[in-house]
Amino acid sequence: MAKGQKSSEVREQKLKKVQNLIDEGNNPYIVEKYDVDTYTKDIVDNFDAMEGKTVSVAGRIISKRRHGKIAFLDVQDTYGQIQIFAKKNILEDAYEVVKAADVGDFFGVKGKVIKTEAGAISVEAEEVEILSKSIQVLPEKYHGLKDMDLRYRQRYVDLIVNPDVKEVFFKRSAIIKAIREFLDDKGFLEVETPILGNVAGGANARPFLTHHNALDIDLQMRIANELFLKRLIVGGFDKVYEMGKMFRNEGMDTRHNPEFTNIELYQAYVDMDEMMHITEHMFAYAAEKVLGSAVINYQGTEIDLTPPWNRVAMEDAVKEYAGVDFSTVKTDEEALAIAKEKGLDVQPFWTRGHVISEMFEEFCEEKLIQPTFVTGHPVEVSPLAKRDPKDPRITRRFEAFINTWEFANAFSELNDPIDQRARFEEQVADQEKGDDEAHPMDYDFINAIEVGLPPTGGLGIGVDRMIMLLTDQSSIRDVLFFPTMKPLGEGESESWDEDEE
Repeated sequence: MAKGQKSSEVREQKLKKVQNLIDEGNNPYIVEKYDVDTYTKDIVDNFDAMEGKTVSVAGRIISKRRHGKIAFLDVQDTYGQIQIFAKKNILEDAYEVVKAADVGDFFGVKGKVIKTEAGAISVEAEEVEILSKSIQVLPEKYHGLKDMDLRYRQRYVDLIVNPDVKEVFFKRSAIIKAIREFLDDKGFLEVETPILGNVAGGANARPFLTHHNALDIDLQMRIANELFLKRLIVGGFDKVYEMGKMFRNEGMDTRHNPEFTNIELYQAYVDMDEMMHITEHMFAYAAEKVLGSAVINYQGTEIDLTPPWNRVAMEDAVKEYAGVDFSTVKTDEEALAIAKEKGLDVQPFWTRGHVISEMFEEFCEEKLIQPTFVTGHPVEVSPLAKRDPKDPRITRRFEAFINTWEFANAFSELNDPIDQRARFEEQVADQEKGDDEAHPMDYDFINAIEVGLPPTGGLGIGVDRMIMLLTDQSSIRDVLFFPTMKPLGEGESESWDEDEE
């Protein structure tokens, strides 16, 4: 864009070019295909083998420099970019196509791989075609698109002008593939369970609500897939997993998006200790597969994912970091008094177990940098986990923490239908006292485990957070193509004209 020229003016000029092409019988929007046989990265990485060969490439023009009868265009495809060297004495009349092309257009080129006198690897054009015209104006090449809010809203532009962003999503795909490989190799069956249901269970979170018109019933979007996966264990599948979207109607920050990718897996006849083994080895496997090492650097901190990971009981962590020994605290009243003394916002439904959990969140999580399994969660905050036979006030559950964040949650699954019903009833009572994240009653699930759930280990992992960790990204929005954003007002749009130049 020429200095001082507004994007609206440039857009008008582009629209005129489109109309001129249509008038000349060269409508760029009726092109249906182009025979691409080579990606730009293949040429750049293998120039010695490719030099002199005729290739056919296509991509978006990201810069254009024309000097009379010679033009240089940089074309960007999925994997990289390359210079196109266009000469009128070779292209003859087709050189007019080069002249009509603009930054942003999709362009097809057939020609020989060469190196120019300046040493730039290029394709010397022999045939050219405009495959689609862009009538918008891209951010200026050297400034790029910097405004983060605008980058998230218009990811399609972000990917064009900030090509390094693509690498994060290539790694995302590789990490997800590695997770599946790891579990498939262990004999797990990948399954699919409903997103819409009558009861959104399996976690303590607020669901999104919707309505099914044909059945005239209210439905909820899943917050977890745990209860359906355990139904499959009841039905006779011994190893199952599902990776997919979950939906929670809660706050948003650098680690939370209303829809997020999660994986849950369940295995019959094992306990939470086997889930620990799977967790630490899955993380190490994915890191080694994608990054080449289980020792990674996240935002300047070296983190070693090599098994075995540290292990600590929740009450021991509270004793160490908050200075309270709950082995000497026997009653709810004592615990609540300590919570108030420590400055916690005490809720009406809290018991001793709630206080321990809240004190852990407040004083301990920030200390857990290296991979750590935290065990011994109170029953009150673990409605789906088996009680610990040594201390029925706590459960056979762990959470995995890395860099102060929770990454995984796992249980020796509760398979006692009488205890499960009582736990759900306690959760409903908590909800009536004001806990809007309490677990709902699910009578069909209770019926399922009355049919019989074998001893089972279950595990859930936040995949987006795992990808953040392994790609060294500071926000969940940086690992989601299209994070949830508050819409602009009707008729509003955002432009990089004012923000970027």
